[in-house]
Amino acid sequence: MAAPKKSFDLNQFLTTRTDAVNRALDQFLPSEKTKPATIHKAMRYSLFAGGKRMRPAVLLAAAEACGGTDAAAMPLACAVECIHTYSLIHDDLPAMDNDDFRRGKPTNHKVFGEGIAVLAGDALLTQAFEIAAQCKKFPRYPHDQIILEIAKASGSLQLVGGQVADLEGENKKLSIAELKFIHERKTSALLGCAVRLGGMSANCSPAQLKALTEFGYHVGLAFQVIDDILDVTQTSEQLGKTAGKDVAVQKATYPAIVGLEKSRKIAGQLTAKAFAALKIFRGKAVALEALAEFLLKRDK
Repeated sequence: MAAPKKSFDLNQFLTTRTDAVNRALDQFLPSEKTKPATIHKAMRYSLFAGGKRMRPAVLLAAAEACGGTDAAAMPLACAVECIHTYSLIHDDLPAMDNDDFRRGKPTNHKVFGEGIAVLAGDALLTQAFEIAAQCKKFPRYPHDQIILEIAKASGSLQLVGGQVADLEGENKKLSIAELKFIHERKTSALLGCAVRLGGMSANCSPAQLKALTEFGYHVGLAFQVIDDILDVTQTSEQLGKTAGKDVAVQKATYPAIVGLEKSRKIAGQLTAKAFAALKIFRGKAVALEALAEFLLKRDK
C-alpha cells in the first residue's frame, strides 16, 4: 500500500479545515439566543462538542483532488456534519445505544433530556438540507441532484437502515455478510456521500466521481472496522465515549466474529482498495490518501 507523500502536512490540513468548518457552521446555525433557545443550545452543544470533522475533511479533500475550492464545497461539508451529529444524538438515546458520553462529554439527552435530544437531532437533520440548498450551482450537478444525494445517504435504505439492522442484530450471531450490510449503511454511506459531494462541488468528471465513490465506500467500511477494534482495545477516556459497549450488548462486530488480527487485516485491505481507486488523480489526491492512512492507524 503506497504511503501518502511525506511533504503533506495532515495535521495542518485537519486543523485549518476543522476551524473553517466550525466557523461556517457557526454562521449557518441559529444562535443560542434565538427562540426557542433550548433547542438551539442543544443543537450547538453536540455540534460543537469537539468532533474530528472527518466527513467534512474528506469532502474538502475530494474537492481539492478535483480542482475545486473550499468555498464552493463548504455548505455541503457543513450539511454532512449536521447529519452525522444528528445521527450520533439519536444513537446515544436510551432507546437506541443508551450511551452516557460522546466526544468526551455527557451525551445530549443527559444534559437536555430525551425529548429535547430527539428534537435537536431532528432539527440538525432538517438544517442540513437548508444549508445544502444554499450551495452554488455546479454545471454538471444541479441542486436537485445534490439534495437527492444527501437524502438517499441519510434515509431508510442507508444511514437509518443501517441503524435499524444494527439494533435488530443485538444479542444475535450475525454472519460477516450481515455485519457488512450494517457497516455499509451505518457508516460507509454517509462517508461515501461526503466524498462524492466534494467531487460534485468541483464539477468533477464522471470518471472522477466513480473513483471517489470507490474510495468512499472502502474507506467507510475500513473506518467502521477500526471503530469495532478500538471499542475493545481502548479505554473510555481515549475514545471519548463508553468503551466496551459493543461487547456489553453482545453487538456483532468484526473482532467478535473474526478476531482482532483478522479485523486489522481486513481494515488494511479495505484501505489498500481505497488507495487504488485514487490512481486516476495522478498525485492530486494526496490529502485523501493521507486521510485514509490516518483513519487506518487512528487510536480513537
